[in-house]
Formats: sequence, C-alpha cells, structure tokens
Amino acid sequence: MSNPELSDYDAIEGAVQHYIDGAKSGKGDVMKLAFHESATIFGHYRGDLMAGPIKLLLDHVDESGPVPELQAKIASIDVVDTVATVRLELDKWAGDRFTDFFTVLKSDGEWKITNKIFHLHP
Repeated sequence: MSNPELSDYDAIEGAVQHYIDGAKSGKGDVMKLAFHESATIFGHYRGDLMAGPIKLLLDHVDESGPVPELQAKIASIDVVDTVATVRLELDKWAGDRFTDFFTVLKSDGEWKITNKIFHLHP
C-alpha cells in the first residue's frame, strides 16, 4: 500500500467541486463531470427511496434550478491507493441540510465519484 500523494487529494477535491458547482448552478451537465459514467445514488428523499443511476440526481438538479446560497464543506477524505471515500456536509440546499458520502475511484489517472449515498437531515 502506498501513501496517497497530495495531488490525489487535490484531484478528489476537484471532482467534489464539480458536484458542488453543479448544485449551485442548477446544471446537471456541470455536476456530471464529477461522476463515473456508471455511478449510482442511494438515500431517502422526502420519504421516498432514491436509488439507481446518477442520472436521477442530474435530472433533479436540472429540474430544481440554481441554489447559489448552498454551503458545502468537505469534512473528510480517506485515500488508499486508487480508492477513496469523501464525506461532504451541505446546508441550505433549497432549505435542506444533507450529509453525502462518496466512494471515489482513480481510473486512467482521473478521480471520479462512483457512488453517492446521502442523508437528508430532519
């Protein structure tokens, strides 16, 4: 097992920043840059299970529109060679607060989110 390079952390933060920028701008195409093409999403949203391809989230972002007041903070990044986990805290996403956990994979030299699981705080 090798120690992660600082550039790995920077690249992971960059992928997460695409996610945040997409949410703030209300543009799924911007957010899509963060995700692997086969990425998935899981979590409970307003009483319903949201589970399936990441397109569910990208379409929701497009339909919901911009959220310029969104506040986001990366709480942790844990890297082991070519895999990582990220915890992201989000507040004021259309009045809601979320905790997101991402699994991230380095493939072909690029870090991409492969799965998002989230909690919507009451």
